[in-house]
Amino acid sequence: MAAAVGPLRPVDELTMGRLRQHANAMTLAEHLTEARRRFLISVGAVAVLATAAFALYPHLLSILQAPYCHASPGHCQFLVTNPLDGLTLRFKLSLYSGLLASFPVFLWQLWRFVTPGLKSSERKYALPFIAASLIFFAGGVVVAYISFNHALSWLEQIGGRQLITDYNPNQYMTLFVLMMFVFGLMFEFPVLLVALQLGRVVTPRQLLARWRYAIIVITIVAAAITPSSDPFSMLALAIPLTVFYFLAIGVGKLCRR
Repeated sequence: MAAAVGPLRPVDELTMGRLRQHANAMTLAEHLTEARRRFLISVGAVAVLATAAFALYPHLLSILQAPYCHASPGHCQFLVTNPLDGLTLRFKLSLYSGLLASFPVFLWQLWRFVTPGLKSSERKYALPFIAASLIFFAGGVVVAYISFNHALSWLEQIGGRQLITDYNPNQYMTLFVLMMFVFGLMFEFPVLLVALQLGRVVTPRQLLARWRYAIIVITIVAAAITPSSDPFSMLALAIPLTVFYFLAIGVGKLCRR
């Protein structure tokens, strides 16, 4: 007579869970294929958006020129000394615009790539983190754009009134776009800080206890990485990061409850 089959023991349930996880696991080749697909999608988005920016070049150039005209009213024409400078500028501006505009696509593809490896308890944080990353990156770009005319005014004053400001458009645009990238990436600081707290790497209590050292480090880093090296831009970066530090502690405390 066959023995009655009793309920599954905890060890059996654990074994079945591991078997299901193993069945759903991707091989190394599948991971590489998936990463390649996500990368190609991101590159394709950059190409499409850069092509659109190439067509909208006159409008984009006016937008980038606005801080220059605000800092030097009535005298904000770019100086081109090489016949190829105009073509180089158009290609560079199109590429930089494509990279900036495709950042949401890159984050979405990154999320789609890492989601299969996350636990169900971790996946609920994925979309809020993506949304917060986009918002903070856009905020950093906006702050850089707003503060750039003050940076130009300070640089002109520190150089002296004897200097005539006829900027090379390629150098001007490289500095401007670099500032927007740096500010956008640095504004991801609170997102990273919250992630570290959720991952139990640090605790809100530890961060709050070291707030004085954090402010010193933030100020030094802001001064070191500000591309324009002017005090106004440094403060425009350091002050929000300090506020974000305490904001991230509060958010981390709420999420850990």
